[in-house]
Amino acid sequence: MKINIYYGGRGLIDDPTLFVINKIQQVLEELRVKVERFNLFELKNSITTLPQTLKEADGIILATTVEWYGIGGYMQQFLDSCWLYADKEKISSIYMCPIVMSTTYGEREGKLNLTSAWEILGGRPCSGICGYIADTSLLETNAEYVALIEKKAENMYRTINQKMASLPASNQAIKQAVSRVQMDLTPQETEQLSQYASDDRYVQRQKEDIQELTSIFRNLIDNADGEESVEVIDKFKQSFSPQPGFHAVYRIVIEGRKKHLIIKVENADLQCSYGTVDHADVELQLNSQILDDIIYARMTFQRAFMSGVMKLKGDFKVLRTLDHIFVF
Repeated sequence: MKINIYYGGRGLIDDPTLFVINKIQQVLEELRVKVERFNLFELKNSITTLPQTLKEADGIILATTVEWYGIGGYMQQFLDSCWLYADKEKISSIYMCPIVMSTTYGEREGKLNLTSAWEILGGRPCSGICGYIADTSLLETNAEYVALIEKKAENMYRTINQKMASLPASNQAIKQAVSRVQMDLTPQETEQLSQYASDDRYVQRQKEDIQELTSIFRNLIDNADGEESVEVIDKFKQSFSPQPGFHAVYRIVIEGRKKHLIIKVENADLQCSYGTVDHADVELQLNSQILDDIIYARMTFQRAFMSGVMKLKGDFKVLRTLDHIFVF
């Protein structure tokens, strides 16, 4: 028989949970049980791979300390990893004994949380231990407390050795409902995924690859926009028909583009470029498709405004002149 102990506390000298699991480990080893302990605070960078250690276990102990509220981040992270990466079929045959000692308040709630979490994962819970211990020395010197801990360890051994059955819990129904939204991965795929998730170099490399791909696509989009921008400017220059005594500044805001198309007309002089301008007589707002329809003579500026596909800010008379000075 093999039992794994997963300790989710911080490893402090006066942590009462450490005394309890040390005593339980001593009893189990006297019963010739192979015991392996995993201190989560020492393995915090590889917690996502720890569900793989469940494969050879007949039972486990989830031990943590409530120092101010709840079961703590390390234990919660381990349970999250079990939900994401563990072999649920294997978990269904593993007994779990929760041990939660508190130096403040909430040991009963912590024990209930561990039991409920293991049931939702599909595992089998055992009767656990919880208690409020303000001073660890009181626990160590109290023979009744020590006898109680030893008795719990023996009961856990009997439960696992005899494979005692337990009545089904409603948490199993929750597992069946929630698990439907998960990806259908094989145990080998989840194991590989957990290894990738715990490899900081792999994760960093993935981030760098994503940044590089983002930069490449951004450059492709910018280049495409640049080529299209030159074509639009050329169309305006080719279609320019000067009107004597007319001068105006147009700002054309095109959806999805950072820079605006600025058109400055001063008699026979035309300036057309992408950029910004402090003042414009008319501001037009439209998308690239409508602008293409206009410069390829499928629509006029005035008709685009009247049909509602283009918005206008400024003098409407100045807008109408656009269709006269640019004959597409």
